[in-house]
Amino acid sequence: MELRGTTFLLLGGSGLVGMAVARRLIPYGPRKLIIAGLYQEEAETGADELRREAAGIEIEAVWGNIFLPADLATRPRSDVMSDPVMRRRLVDELLGPATGDAMQQNLMFVWLMRYRPDAVVDCINTATALAYQDLFASSSALLAAADAGQVTPEAVERHVLTLPLPQLIRHVQIMFEGMGRAKTSAYVKIGTSGTGGMGFNIPYTHSEERPSRTLMSKSAVAGAQSLFLFLLGRTPDAPSIIEVKPTAAIAWREIAYGTVRRSGRPIELCDCTEPQPLKTAFAPGAGGWKKTGQSLESVFINVGENGVFARDEFETVSALGQMELVTPEEIADTVVHELMGRPTGKNIVAALDGASFGPTYRAGYLRAVALSGLTALEQKHGVRSIAFEMLGPPRLTKLLYEAYILGRLYPSVKALAAAEAKAVSAGAKKLLLDGDVTLRRQIISVGIPILMPDGQSVLRGEVVVVPPGDAGVETAQRGWVDLRQENCAKWIERAVAIAAVPPDTRTGSSARWSAVDPGAPIEPARMAVWVFENEDGGYRIKR
Repeated sequence: MELRGTTFLLLGGSGLVGMAVARRLIPYGPRKLIIAGLYQEEAETGADELRREAAGIEIEAVWGNIFLPADLATRPRSDVMSDPVMRRRLVDELLGPATGDAMQQNLMFVWLMRYRPDAVVDCINTATALAYQDLFASSSALLAAADAGQVTPEAVERHVLTLPLPQLIRHVQIMFEGMGRAKTSAYVKIGTSGTGGMGFNIPYTHSEERPSRTLMSKSAVAGAQSLFLFLLGRTPDAPSIIEVKPTAAIAWREIAYGTVRRSGRPIELCDCTEPQPLKTAFAPGAGGWKKTGQSLESVFINVGENGVFARDEFETVSALGQMELVTPEEIADTVVHELMGRPTGKNIVAALDGASFGPTYRAGYLRAVALSGLTALEQKHGVRSIAFEMLGPPRLTKLLYEAYILGRLYPSVKALAAAEAKAVSAGAKKLLLDGDVTLRRQIISVGIPILMPDGQSVLRGEVVVVPPGDAGVETAQRGWVDLRQENCAKWIERAVAIAAVPPDTRTGSSARWSAVDPGAPIEPARMAVWVFENEDGGYRIKR
């Protein structure tokens, strides 16, 4: 893509990699850089620093938690979790359907609509943010409460809000919908392996487990996000999707002497001059130590989100054979090259595309053999094999049976296009009630009800795959054979649309070989494919 005159939203833009990416973009003359951070101070500090280096480029700071609604995004998570109304709201939005309100209230969606960025560069360590809410500790607490018969709605809600996958799924849905509406051209994710490129033997964990369950959760979330990005890269109308996944320790921001901070707060110096009995030294309320009123000061190296390391810590983790190092500038260079369309070989999405096993010539050839064999067996046994409701969704089974019924009533798509909805509805009813008992039994036995033309009565079997629920008869659109005139009219509209396409007279490989011939008999599978591709946008763009 063209970088000059474009708008970039840099998530985690005030962090180590985010600032490096911003600096690498500046020479190309973007119109605007939006520096997004979790906290106001860090976002504004990063933006101020860049303004001194980027004359003529508009730079704006924004802040907040992109996994929360905009009105809650600047509140500490602990405050939100302590508020019963807000907590239940988050649970409902997380586990409920991806409705417009749930998406549009999200901070990330708000930013996308406000700035309409040409590209999003996501430097947030999503895997850490979601996995380190500690599902395992929450599970243990919930089970202990259950054993004691003290499980409360609050305990359940708090536990649900530690589940990383529902949060990741909703986040990806919001990103996809928001970037689509914003007409964003490219999305670049700075991912993670979770282990700094090491394996299960990683010695750097936050517990005595090796590796810790929480760390493995982080790797699992990172892997899940990579596969979601792989799928987005195969989705029509999605932005160009790129993921750069560093597999080494990223360093560094600065080398300095000063106050050592942990989680943003100075480490207070304590002292203990009298040995304490081991039996009581760690009991609740134990003393024996005192604060000095001073903070720990030393030489340190700032390695971004991992905090600050002492010299020996840094020397250990960066040693040959340990995590080793990659610099943020190298990552930023790769990001810029990929955005400009210069392949670096470091795009995980492209690597997955290249390594995944897609459709093959042999399978395509043998498909015709399988279909021929199935047809021969149908003729031998005098049956028509249409749908068993095992492939799904139920709408597919519904479409296949409806198309088959239409094929029994009309000799071709063109003939259906000239029909009247009232006659189609009446003919379908007569076929199922008075004509083909076997077909009727097959439909309702696989779990698909038949809604009669009056819209007030149905034929059903023991199993109903899609019960009516609150939607009533409108559920028919999801998984019922629908004999109402309005549904028959919809099929006539489809037939008209198919018949209106001029015949393709080409004989080369560019011809529409999969097109439906209006003069040919109605084939259920071809009609279902047409609906999926032309109405649902459900077609493959990569092989």
